[in-house]
Amino acid sequence: MIEMHVRKQLHGTHGAVTLDCHLHIGAGEFAALFGQSGAGKTTLLRMLAGLTTPDEGFIRVNGESWFDSLQKINLKPQQRRSGYVFQDQALFPHLSVRENLAFALPKQGNAGIIDELLAMTGLTGLQQRRPDTLSGGQRQRVALARALARQPSVLLLDEPLSALDSDTRLNLQDEIRQLHKALGITALLVTHDLPEVFKLADKVFVLNNGVIERAGHPAAVFAERRGDGRMHLPAEVLDNHTDGITHTVTVLIGNQIIRIIAGDDAHALRSGDRIMLQPKTFSPMLSKLH
Repeated sequence: MIEMHVRKQLHGTHGAVTLDCHLHIGAGEFAALFGQSGAGKTTLLRMLAGLTTPDEGFIRVNGESWFDSLQKINLKPQQRRSGYVFQDQALFPHLSVRENLAFALPKQGNAGIIDELLAMTGLTGLQQRRPDTLSGGQRQRVALARALARQPSVLLLDEPLSALDSDTRLNLQDEIRQLHKALGITALLVTHDLPEVFKLADKVFVLNNGVIERAGHPAAVFAERRGDGRMHLPAEVLDNHTDGITHTVTVLIGNQIIRIIAGDDAHALRSGDRIMLQPKTFSPMLSKLH
């Protein structure tokens, strides 16, 4: 179980932001931190790992204090039972796959877990190879196995799949979900990919400008029912062309680009504007893609 309430003053590209967050994650849960870049997601993850120090607050994992500003407790990263998977893998290039995992093994750890993790992540046949001879997906499997080799009580995932192609990303999402189910470990994922949240997370924290705006099961947080029964779709304006009477607005919704005919009320829209699209009618037909 993770319970943390931390504050920290951040200085980003958009100016000063006060990060002030309270999180509670149950034992064995898979939680996600979701939000725009600069919201403070990675900073929260680094605070848990001991790589960034909060200005004030506390962090408790399974009843143990990892940080407490009042009691002046601040465990070093190596003293915290956490496994961290970085976006860029951060593997040791001069070590083999097996040696990367062995390096992460605790001094009193069970060496037999290395063979188990190699098998679970499909790396047994690659264990003597070095990272530069592996594909991006294979390297990320090594990073995941190495984090688990620490036998952590908490698994921290910092956008580990964002640099991968779509097919590899989907396959690794399945593998992460299976590993989490098999090991029963508490996990916290940083992501800005909404489908990834729905696929992996039991709980999501929506972070905006340093504070948690919403929290709960992804379906409850994002698939909000509205009283008027209409769809509300966040979109980005790509282009706005007018013939003097109507406007043809090109917008991006997810990874889909569509054109909309709008009236004069759309005259103020500019490329890059974030808008909320509200279709007046919505009667979808659903078909499975093969």
